[in-house]
Amino acid sequence: MRHAMDAVPRASSRPLRARAATSMTRQILFIQGGGEAVHDQWDDKLVASLRAELGADYEVRYPLMPNEDDPSYAAWATAIRSELAALDEGAVLVGHSVGATFLVHAIAERPPEREPAAILLISAPFVGPGGWETDEWTPQRALGDNLPRRVAVHLFYGLDDDTVPASHAEAYARAIPRAELRRLPGRDLSEVADVIRPVRSRH
Repeated sequence: MRHAMDAVPRASSRPLRARAATSMTRQILFIQGGGEAVHDQWDDKLVASLRAELGADYEVRYPLMPNEDDPSYAAWATAIRSELAALDEGAVLVGHSVGATFLVHAIAERPPEREPAAILLISAPFVGPGGWETDEWTPQRALGDNLPRRVAVHLFYGLDDDTVPASHAEAYARAIPRAELRRLPGRDLSEVADVIRPVRSRH
């Protein structure tokens, strides 16, 4: 969907702590939205802005999701988990549009071994009661309860977005009560770095 704003070996806890402590840069994983050529012709602009604003202290990873023009939860969740397994502890996870929806459900189903610092969902369509319906997969019930409890969750929605309306923001706020919801009237979400800047400073 083009958005209008739009088997890993188990390590011991000691190596994981050392890995997080010695990392010189904060890692950000950006999961794209769905749609034809979105990775190279749409969301790449969001990622370029993010990289430019955050600078050399941040490593923004931006993998191409499989079959982006026809997103499948099963295929994307597998790819997302592979990316999560390669991150250090304390990474920031960002998803845009359908990529945000798949990201948060993949984490809720199987939390990553190395805990992230924050999950940021940008214009995420809500799948379930009050949102979109799907026959492909079963969305998580009690979504917030299944996310890592110490990880901050932030929701970002533009109120002028007619693809993912404000009702989806409200549905996510109910599903993840601890999430911080930011609704931005009169502003789209093309400037990802502008939205993330006040969040990243707290982690």
